[in-house]
Amino acid sequence: MSDAHIYFLFGNDDFAIRKQVDKFGAMFSDPTTADMNTSRLDARTANQNELMNAVNSMPFLAPQRLVILENVSKGYPGLDGHKKFIAFLDALPNSTKLVVADPADDFKPKDASTYWLAKWAEKHPEKAKAQPFLLPTAREMPGWIVGEARRQGGAIEPGAASRLAEMTGDDTRQAAQEITKLLTYVNFAHPVGIEDVEAVSIVTASVDIFELVDAISLQNGKQAQRLFHRLLEDKDAFEIFGLVVRQFRLLILARDVLDDGGTLQEAAHAIGGHPFVAEKAWNQCRKFSAEALTSIYHRLLAMDEAAKTGVMTLDVSLDAFIVELTRKGN
Repeated sequence: MSDAHIYFLFGNDDFAIRKQVDKFGAMFSDPTTADMNTSRLDARTANQNELMNAVNSMPFLAPQRLVILENVSKGYPGLDGHKKFIAFLDALPNSTKLVVADPADDFKPKDASTYWLAKWAEKHPEKAKAQPFLLPTAREMPGWIVGEARRQGGAIEPGAASRLAEMTGDDTRQAAQEITKLLTYVNFAHPVGIEDVEAVSIVTASVDIFELVDAISLQNGKQAQRLFHRLLEDKDAFEIFGLVVRQFRLLILARDVLDDGGTLQEAAHAIGGHPFVAEKAWNQCRKFSAEALTSIYHRLLAMDEAAKTGVMTLDVSLDAFIVELTRKGN
C-alpha cells in the first residue's frame, strides 16, 4: 500500500481541481483541528520562508498537517524553478501532506504525460501521486452534466443535458452552477427536462452578455456599465465573469475562422455551441481585431488571478475593465 503524502493535481479543469482539493479536508474529523493544521499558500506570492514554515511545523493533535500549494508552475517557472521546487520536495517531512493544485487554462490533454511533476511522481511512487483533471470535450459534456446532476442528488434527462451543454460549452463550473439552479427549480422532484433548461438556465444571462459585449465593442460606456450592474442585481460577479470570459473565448475562435477565410458554418463547428450563440459570436468578432481579442483575454486571465490572490475583487475589476475598454466613448 502506498504511503504517498504528496499529491499533484493539474490540468485545465480548475473547477474539478478545486473540488478535489476540498476533499482533503476530510482527513480531519474536528473542524478546530483542521483549522490549526491547514495552510493554504500561492506559489506566486509565498516566499521560501513561509513555505518552509508551513511544511515543517509539527501537526497539533493530528497525525499530519495539510499544506495546499497553488500555481506551482507559475511560481517556479523554467528549468531552474523546477529544480528548486524538486529539491524542496525531496526534503518534505512525512508529517506534512502536501497538495499541489496547479491549474492552467492552456493545458492540453497531450501534455499530461510530460507534466514535470507527474514525471517526478513516477520516479517516487512511494511518496507522490499525480492526477490530471481535463475539461470534457463537446461530445463528453452532456454525460458530464448527467453525472454532475447525479452527484448533486438529482437527475437530468439526456436531451436537457445536451441543451445545457450547448449553453455552457466546456465550462464545468458554470454548468455545475446551472445544474444546482435547475435541480432547485424542480425541487428535486423529477428529472430536469429541456423545458426547465429553457425556462431557468443561462439563456437570458447570455443575451445580456451579448448586449454587454456589443456595448463594449461600440465603446458605449454608459450602456455597458448599465448592463453590467443590471447583471449584478441577479448574479454574483464570479458567474458574470465566467460568462464574459467564455464569450471572449468564443470570439477568439470565431475570429480565427474569419481570418482564415472560413464561413459561419465552420465557425459554428469550431465553437461547438448552439447556432444562436455561434451567429452572435460570428457577428461580434468582426468588431474586434485578433490582437485586441487576445489582449482582452489575457487581461481577463490576469483579473482572475488578482481575484484569487485577493488583490482585487471581480466586481471592481470588471467595472474598471469596462471603463477602460469604453473610455473613448464615455
